[in-house]
Amino acid sequence: MSPHTASRPVRGELYTPAQRARRDATRWTLVQGLLAPFQFLVFAVSLVLVLRYMATGEGYLAATVSVVLKTAILYLIMVTGAIWEKVVFGRYLFAPAFFWEDAVSMIVIALHTLYLVALIGGWMAPQALMLVALAAYLTYVVNAAQFILKLRAARLQSTPTGALA
Repeated sequence: MSPHTASRPVRGELYTPAQRARRDATRWTLVQGLLAPFQFLVFAVSLVLVLRYMATGEGYLAATVSVVLKTAILYLIMVTGAIWEKVVFGRYLFAPAFFWEDAVSMIVIALHTLYLVALIGGWMAPQALMLVALAAYLTYVVNAAQFILKLRAARLQSTPTGALA
């Protein structure tokens, strides 16, 4: 049996003590902690640019570059997140503690990838591309909310019983 799966978290807890120790010891936790807010900042700027284009028809190039940059950062955070999950839980994706977050992440990646493929292939008009970007962004917001809730749960788990978080 792998040391990553030797014990399971107590019901209602996110990490076993060993998983928590691995989470706290790996540099990938810091990498995720830095990339996540950076990705959100790029998303916010890109969302404004995409909405501006949709409303005015102006700024297509800026909106396009911003979506491509957002997608590149998404790929980076997904790869580093999979490495983090492997270190902490012993599997690259779909560890039980993060199953639904990973499942929604796959939809986010699929929509961003659809955008890139359609852009490169010239398969969609600019308005349609921006609608795909907005769909990708909507799922990204749902996914980000999932991870924020999971982070809050992890913080609550690590506070002593009865302490206010």
